[in-house]
Amino acid sequence: MDGILLVDKPAGWTSMDVCAHLRGVLHERHIGHTGTLDPNATGLLVVLTGKGTKAAKYAENDNKEYAARLRLGMVTDTQDVWGTVLKNEPAQMDRQTVEAALEAFRGPIMQTPPMYSAIKVRGKKLYEIARRGGSVERQARPVTIHRLALTDQDEAGDWGLQIECSKGTYIRTLCADIGAALGCGGCMSALRRVRAGRFTVDQAHTLEQIRSDPEGYILPLELITQGGEG
Repeated sequence: MDGILLVDKPAGWTSMDVCAHLRGVLHERHIGHTGTLDPNATGLLVVLTGKGTKAAKYAENDNKEYAARLRLGMVTDTQDVWGTVLKNEPAQMDRQTVEAALEAFRGPIMQTPPMYSAIKVRGKKLYEIARRGGSVERQARPVTIHRLALTDQDEAGDWGLQIECSKGTYIRTLCADIGAALGCGGCMSALRRVRAGRFTVDQAHTLEQIRSDPEGYILPLELITQGGEG
């Protein structure tokens, strides 16, 4: 069963949880994805099945698009609201001030990967080191923020961000860095992936829908191997 499944990942599932679940649903051993989503994030996860797992290389450099929320004044060890709180002093910032801070993060930037990430250093994943209370030096890496727009502020005071970015960008780190630039600290309070390459979350299906018709939602591999972004 070779093809593409567009999944609207629920919060609380890791990307590999979704793949493991789909192995049982589809009775297919070879299942992978084209880009990890944080466990507490929701939205588009592009899953490849069967021989389709070999097509991941065609999508590895695709741009991604996200809807995120930024909480200013809170700093955590994971750079999101689900980590251990290191500082929580709610910050009152007007829209003009926040808008001005975003300018420095548009275009090519250098970003230091967070300790709570799956990047390996000397054979060990950073999050494994972090969970044991350790920390290692990380090299900043080039990423590109193609679009960064402020959308709204909700009742809790969190700011909405629309972000289109290159492969390897950590939205948690972007939120933390924006907070640091504003002098109050910050972290990510919500994240939803709305696009990956040519695919959008509007095309995705819930796990419940996929369970009801396991083969009915599989798309042809040519959409990745021949289509490119669109």
